[in-house]
Amino acid sequence: MAAMLIRLPFFSGPRTAREMRNVMTDVIQSSSTSWRLPSSQRRVISFRSSVKSVQTSTQVSVPGTSSTREGKVPSSFLRDKKLAPDSDPPSMQDVNLLYQFFDQSTKLVVLTGAGISTECGIPDYRSPNGAYSSGFKPITHQEFLRSSRARRRYWARSYAGWRRFNAAQPSAAHIALSSLEKAGRVNSMITQNVDRLHHRAGSNPVELHGTVYSVICIDCGFSFCRHLFQDQLKALNPKWAEAIESLDYGNRGSDKSFGMKQRPDGDIEIDEKFWEENFHIPTCQKCNGVLKPDVVFFGDNVPKDRADKAIQAAKECDAFLVLGSSVMTMSAFRLVRAAHEAGAATAIVNVGVTRADNFVPLKINARLGEILPRVLHMGSLSVPASR
Repeated sequence: MAAMLIRLPFFSGPRTAREMRNVMTDVIQSSSTSWRLPSSQRRVISFRSSVKSVQTSTQVSVPGTSSTREGKVPSSFLRDKKLAPDSDPPSMQDVNLLYQFFDQSTKLVVLTGAGISTECGIPDYRSPNGAYSSGFKPITHQEFLRSSRARRRYWARSYAGWRRFNAAQPSAAHIALSSLEKAGRVNSMITQNVDRLHHRAGSNPVELHGTVYSVICIDCGFSFCRHLFQDQLKALNPKWAEAIESLDYGNRGSDKSFGMKQRPDGDIEIDEKFWEENFHIPTCQKCNGVLKPDVVFFGDNVPKDRADKAIQAAKECDAFLVLGSSVMTMSAFRLVRAAHEAGAATAIVNVGVTRADNFVPLKINARLGEILPRVLHMGSLSVPASR
């Protein structure tokens, strides 16, 4: 086994002094290795090549992780471990398998789902601890369009949940994935999430289901920043806004807490008596039309140009990796299926079953915040510190 000192292999081009600070290069170890899935899996995937392991550490500035606009929320509320499904720590074999999946690809597409954000305090729908487990049913596109009462309920809940949602910070998984992207190991990223945590970590993925950080008019298509919409809601509902800003985070059953319970996509479940009568919603400043978050609700379709861009990336990649998604929605499932049918290598890292388990050969059951930083450290870089 040969060992030699090298420079950072995953980075090219000039680096600033800040990017280079605290960088340490150790050694590269080469060996011919073949990794195989357990025999219980339906198919076998094998990688045969020289495995490189370089240990370094670095600090990378992550834009957008230090500021929030509407005040601080107790960190214990954001980091509620019950939101992330239980899973055993990833084994060394799991880490090696995932590292080789990254290493062997030259045009890798990554699809992320809610599982990458549960460790940030944002709940999902389908995990054992998800919203569906308590009987929650999200609003549908059709319900939002036809019912002013449904819109009032949605925006009241969303307004109440915004401060906490907006305070969420990227996890170690978001930051590790962004570092792998900057190192050239990820060619394209698609996310089902609407929380913009990838952006705060320095990535710019295709947002398959849109984002709650924009509001759009369903009549004329005018869109604007969610922060401005929050200001409009506050101006129209001053007493409501004052009550929300003094929420009792410690006692979820009290009237002062509005009977709230955190839900995915930025809203909070609130007792009906608190929003049914006197909550007012702004209308479009251009045409007086109905405003909605710029997200794809259940029952709606992904905009064609966005869907086409995602499916093209899936069909043209040589490897497709699903991270933290059960791919139960067709908009996500069709991407991994298209990549598989086009001959790409496919893999999934998720806690629990997925819709694609019967044809994806490499499936790892692990929390992303536990496995992705280890893959990054093994391959070239340790997780950069967020600022």
